Amino acid sequence: MDKASRVLAEGVPEGIPNTWSARAAHGNQYLTPCEENAVVNFLLHMTSLGQSVRMKYVESLAFSATYCRARADRPQKPPGVNWAKALEKRRLEIVARKKRAQDWNRFNIYDKVLD
Repeated sequence: MDKASRVLAEGVPEGIPNTWSARAAHGNQYLTPCEENAVVNFLLHMTSLGQSVRMKYVESLAFSATYCRARADRPQKPPGVNWAKALEKRRLEIVARKKRAQDWNRFNIYDKVLD
C-alpha cells in the first residue's frame, strides 16, 4: 500500500479533526482527495479529447489545484519530481505512455519547395 492510501486508511491521532483534508495534512500529502480527484479528472478529460498531458506538467497542475485553499494552507512550491509517477501508481485509471518518434521523412519538404 502506498503512503497516501496508508495515511488515509489509518486512524486519526488525538487532536486532529476527522476530515480528509486534516488526514492529508497530517500525513504530509500534497493534495487533498478532492484536489487529487480534480487533477485526475482533468487528465482523463484531456486524454478523451485526444490531447495527452506530458508528465512534466502534472506537477504544475497539482500546484494549480491548491489555489482554492486559504493562503496560509497553500504550499509554497510544486510537488517533487517523482510526484507524478507516484500519482500514476496510486491511481490505476491513469496510464503513462511513451510517444513514438515521428518519421523524419514526414518533414522532408525539399521536394515541395519551388525554385
